[in-house]
Amino acid sequence: MSRVAIIGSCITRDLWPIQGEPANELLYISRTSLPSLFSPAVEGFQPAEALPNGLKRHQHQAMVNDLTKTTMAELVTWRPTHLIFDFIDERFDLLAIGAALASHSWELEMSGYLSQPALAPARPIARLGGTCDRLWMEAAGEMLALIRATPLRAARLILHEAQWATHYRAGDDGLRAIENVELWGGRAADLRRHNALLDRYQAAFTALAPEAARVSAPAQRIADGDHRWGLSPFHYIPEYYAEIWRQLRALGV
Repeated sequence: MSRVAIIGSCITRDLWPIQGEPANELLYISRTSLPSLFSPAVEGFQPAEALPNGLKRHQHQAMVNDLTKTTMAELVTWRPTHLIFDFIDERFDLLAIGAALASHSWELEMSGYLSQPALAPARPIARLGGTCDRLWMEAAGEMLALIRATPLRAARLILHEAQWATHYRAGDDGLRAIENVELWGGRAADLRRHNALLDRYQAAFTALAPEAARVSAPAQRIADGDHRWGLSPFHYIPEYYAEIWRQLRALGV
């Protein structure tokens, strides 16, 4: 039986509920970035006992994990048979907080933690800037080195080659172009520049891990106007998930 770990986003995690499959043997690591995974913990950070500002438990825990840096030890202990990467969550800016890095996600903004003294010195690192590119490429090398030096080397590596959809399906009205994309809270996002970034990340990862299997569904990469989580460039039509699931099943997932 497969035991899957995902370092990625909801586009991979949602495959299980959308396809009606149990997710008992699944470790999901999200709302982070490769540079953040390999940085020190945020010194002095203390998570709240109660869920802050209406965040759901899994949203809060993913964000806390990104600040406390417990994820990689958990991943190695998990001993997955398959380790799936997708880089859709690599869209947020990074924050430099002392020696630490963190993902500036919507969850972190909503949590109120940025007002804690531990996070008050946070400095932004633009996702689409050269500094973030350099940090990401260095961290990708660290990730592959860790995989090869630990029990993770026994896992089948899989890259889910995702992109932001440029069009969405609106009921029976056909396809419409996606316009005015936001990351969150009115922060505009350049869809094409983010897709170019994903191309660079995926090419770099493939060069570092040529043994990784690759799954993609470009013909079905269309956003769904009726998606359960709302319209977004990475909330796809059902046919997309069905095709990716078919490819993953062929790889033993």
